[in-house]
Amino acid sequence: MYTIYVGDKPIILTTEVERETDFKSFLLKSVNIGKVIKTLNKTDLEGVHLIDKNPDKLLKKFLKLLPNVVAGGGKVYNSKNEILFIYRNDKWDLPKGKAESKESIEETAIREVEEETGVKGLKITKPLSTTYHIFKRNGKHKIKVTYWYEMKTDFEGKLSPEKSEGITKVKWLDDKKTQKALENSYANIKILV
Repeated sequence: MYTIYVGDKPIILTTEVERETDFKSFLLKSVNIGKVIKTLNKTDLEGVHLIDKNPDKLLKKFLKLLPNVVAGGGKVYNSKNEILFIYRNDKWDLPKGKAESKESIEETAIREVEEETGVKGLKITKPLSTTYHIFKRNGKHKIKVTYWYEMKTDFEGKLSPEKSEGITKVKWLDDKKTQKALENSYANIKILV
């Protein structure tokens, strides 16, 4: 089972047919993804299930519905066990960005965290869940596939938000402040943190 977000509403890829309550079900092979996105954005429907009988091909089939953007990002801890957050588009987020050609996804994740926050000395400690969300750019919907990594750093220098990317703040947040930030964050980020 996979979850792809449209805003904070889930599209759940599944092989199970369940009775519809606060969600609608569609067959993955014949779904009009544009209509699904519009329905999620414009109604109070809580989510959508896209059903296919083959569990091994659910994600592969879904990713063919829209252009994909591959990104890498980090959930970064400092020596005080605080987590590095960015503030962009009036929401708290984790640093991430698009992969460039000829770089590994791990290199992307480290480069993007450095560029968006100014933090150096990053070491990947383990891979985290991959997240999926649909966004609109230049009038076209795309699926962002983000590979996340847990990282550590001893960096104690000045944090510098990448203003050209719309980032207005970069902060190290302790447990209490992290929980507060998650109240104004994205569903994908809540899963990771």
